[in-house]
Amino acid sequence: MITSIGFDADDTLWQNEAFFRLTQEYFTDLLHDYSDPHQLHERLLAAEKRNIGAYGYGVKGFTLSMIETAIEVTEGRVPASVIAELLGAGRAMLDHPVELIPHARETVEALAGQYRLILITKGDLLHQERKLAQSGLGDHFDAVEIVSEKTPDMYQKIFARHGEGASRALMTGNSMRSDVVAPLEAGAWGVHVPNGPAWELESADEPVENPRYRHLADLSFLPGLLQDLCQAPRK
Repeated sequence: MITSIGFDADDTLWQNEAFFRLTQEYFTDLLHDYSDPHQLHERLLAAEKRNIGAYGYGVKGFTLSMIETAIEVTEGRVPASVIAELLGAGRAMLDHPVELIPHARETVEALAGQYRLILITKGDLLHQERKLAQSGLGDHFDAVEIVSEKTPDMYQKIFARHGEGASRALMTGNSMRSDVVAPLEAGAWGVHVPNGPAWELESADEPVENPRYRHLADLSFLPGLLQDLCQAPRK
């Protein structure tokens, strides 16, 4: 039945969102004289959404969006020292060591060789490649796809290129919109494995009525789920 498994990277295999939230708190502290935290959050989120098409996902786009928001809320009066602090914060995020999420390593190692494992992630190409290398998980994956957006069409193409099509593939990740809803629409299985608060732009309604949707508390339950699905009678 299932022959290929797609893994999201950020906040599925290693920590990511927590560093963005810490940096956003730092951003709020730097600009507290110009705007209240809630307004800063809303304006930064709007800038990120507006800039995805130009900058893509990841730390670099986030850093540019912070700078843009700082210019907007100060009406162009933001001190150069604040811009320098924001650039430094972005650089620190890029240099931060990879922190694997609990059960990520043993789950990937347990499934490698039994299924085609595909890393499917968004973000900056160089940064994602660096994180994969630092994670020590790279050798377990049969393919790595770093994409600009996760869409149903993208999943269909990847699972056809690296497997036997979406119908025999499963995607797992923490993002309901990108890692669950999109692969379900492509005809694959979608497994949601949350990891703390998700980025607001990745929210979506839980597809509870879809028979190919599953929710797991953490990655350690994935091998058991796959065993159950492969033993279930065809309907």
